[in-house]
Amino acid sequence: MTAQREWFEKDYYQVLGVAPSASDKEITKAYRKLAKEHHPDANPGSEERFKEISAAYDVLGDADKRKEYDEVRRHGPVGGGFGMPGGGTFRMDDVGDLGDLFGGLFGGGGGAGRPRRGPQRGADMEAQLHLSFEDAVHGVTTSVNVPAEARCGNCRGSGAAPGTSTHTCPRCGGSGSLNDNQGLFSLNTVCPDCLGRGTQFDTPCPVCRGTGTEQKVRSVKVRIPAGVEGGQRIRVKGRGAPGQGMAPPGDLYVVVHVARHPVFGRSGRNLTLTVLVTYPQAVLGSTITVPTLEGTVTLKVPAGSQSGRVLRVRGRGVSGGSGRNGAKAGDLLVKIEVQVPTALSDEQRAAVESLAEVLEPAPAVTVER
Repeated sequence: MTAQREWFEKDYYQVLGVAPSASDKEITKAYRKLAKEHHPDANPGSEERFKEISAAYDVLGDADKRKEYDEVRRHGPVGGGFGMPGGGTFRMDDVGDLGDLFGGLFGGGGGAGRPRRGPQRGADMEAQLHLSFEDAVHGVTTSVNVPAEARCGNCRGSGAAPGTSTHTCPRCGGSGSLNDNQGLFSLNTVCPDCLGRGTQFDTPCPVCRGTGTEQKVRSVKVRIPAGVEGGQRIRVKGRGAPGQGMAPPGDLYVVVHVARHPVFGRSGRNLTLTVLVTYPQAVLGSTITVPTLEGTVTLKVPAGSQSGRVLRVRGRGVSGGSGRNGAKAGDLLVKIEVQVPTALSDEQRAAVESLAEVLEPAPAVTVER
């Protein structure tokens, strides 16, 4: 278990605006809505709020992390500390590594705790990916560069020079951690002699100097599903930070940013478009040609259409729906705007004046705003 200090200070359910009993689907829906509202590209100055929303979903959107978070919150501090026998309080600031504390507290019965075994899994990482509007709609396989530590290619993460021998750490007995029994609490700390590996070596690797990692810029291939929206996080399993020693790596979370389209807008799986029609086209009705992402289609404008009317072209929106195979495509929503000329020829002016003579004047209407 990797208990974080923020888990006590932040109510992630409140951050996302959902109940603790919310389903995974409800949590994802709430995250996507908030991420879209507070994305820095659409709402400058909301970077901190966006980070808070992303941090909450990073925990609640992962089944294992959510389970750990709920358990820690149930047993966690009240008013900044743990209730102690006799009315005392054990405060969070009294310990350095909360992961070690709660690994012992919840690891076994009676407060004895189980020592952490072996090297630890690598940390999860995050990368940003900027996509064109079309790539987000259709899906794409691309790559992101991740500047981070990578498992040393020379020693394969062992820390020992190739061809040399290793031996069990005498201080921790190969467990990679030290167990300090404090009575009510059992504190586990990473063994300082072997750095959690459980093994030691006489000759360190000349490339990584015994750390088992080296600094590199990795190119990670990412498959982006069709219909992805700005602010969504794509998980790439096993491509995060390397683990200690031979432990497995963490995961990589790719945050997607989608560029604006010069013509189309987007509302969920529907595409939006505004077109201009002349007054005669709106009054008499007409057939117009409108663009789509796959070409053009003809659209019938009913007679008497008012400015602002929305016409629907079914099946010409976004398909895929965040990667769900076989999901029904959205629609193209076309908003009609009646074009009012700003300059008229003498012939056009005469025609409009003739029309005005036979039309009844519009009734006076007070519009509340």
